[in-house]
Amino acid sequence: MIKEYDYIIVGAGIAGCSVSYFLNKNSNSVLLIDKNSDLAMGASGAAGAFLSPLLGKPNNFKQLVSNSLTFSINFYKSFEENILNNCGVCRIPKDSEDKDKFQTYKTFMDFEYEKLNDGFYFKVGSIINPKDITTILTKNSETLFNYDINNIEKLEDEKWLLNGELKAKKLILTTGINTELIDEEYFSIRPVWGQKIDIETSTLTTMNYHKQCSISTVLEKKNDKNILSIGATHHRFENIQIKDINNTHEFYTKDIIEEDSNHLLTLANDIIKLENVNILDVKIGARACSTDYLPIVGKLVDSKKTIKEYPHLVNGSFINDDKLSFHDNLYVLNGVGGRGFVLSSYLAKMLVDNIIMNEPILNEVLPNRLFKRWVKKSKLNNC
Repeated sequence: MIKEYDYIIVGAGIAGCSVSYFLNKNSNSVLLIDKNSDLAMGASGAAGAFLSPLLGKPNNFKQLVSNSLTFSINFYKSFEENILNNCGVCRIPKDSEDKDKFQTYKTFMDFEYEKLNDGFYFKVGSIINPKDITTILTKNSETLFNYDINNIEKLEDEKWLLNGELKAKKLILTTGINTELIDEEYFSIRPVWGQKIDIETSTLTTMNYHKQCSISTVLEKKNDKNILSIGATHHRFENIQIKDINNTHEFYTKDIIEEDSNHLLTLANDIIKLENVNILDVKIGARACSTDYLPIVGKLVDSKKTIKEYPHLVNGSFINDDKLSFHDNLYVLNGVGGRGFVLSSYLAKMLVDNIIMNEPILNEVLPNRLFKRWVKKSKLNNC
């Protein structure tokens, strides 16, 4: 028997959980699906979930991060559970060249700061527990875990059929590095694999730190020891898909895990001396990054239909966005990279406002840009 929903969201990381939260304010027919056994079992579960300003000169991405950080801080603070730890963050330059750059950034700071040793302290800096926030965001959601989608079919009534048994009036993909559910070559993601470690130490930290890695404030105390998180490393393993980040993975060997853990501790000790350290937990996940580092939000362009209607595109011609053809009732929120807990709530609200009220989405995050670059590149490759 086919079960139908107004909305089906595929992917239960912070992006999918945020979309679910805002959709549930408008509908009681929302299903959140994930191939894993629980919420935040991919990159979101392995994330340090640090909320920190982006330093640098003005550009679209920096403005997006600043707007998202303001929104997400207030959003997380709105929950009575008091889940946000607004401890502040000290951003430290990694070397003398970076130190000179930091000085040039002063003019462009979007948040209040104080000089602290060689770095800048931002009171807005915070940290949040991935499992806690995703649980809160989905407490009113219907969920389906351990569910692999093997087939997606577009029906004549413009609805979507998943595995021949779940029907969605509107389908939202928040699948991170997995973009294989939809056959669109331009919709590509670069996975950046990372490792986070939780440690116990006799060292007390009272804020987050970021230099070449991030160190959290004390998350909890246990047996007179302080529990901290340190992250993250960066690896590129192409075309790797996993289920449940706590499983053992052949490609992520014990040697890599041990080497990365030692590397993180070395980087952390360059920030603050950690005494009597014991590693309690290791988490691994792949951050989903777009080719231009900006998120991907909105309806997906139907490349085949668009090129069929405007074949001159393959010769390098230009058309306005309103001429593009889109997959009906298919939306994405992807490419949030290492700032998922900053960006996702802001972008999820934007996406849901677009779906429900046809409010505009920022041009710079629309999938349209990726399609246009892909068409142009395809033309060059065919010359």
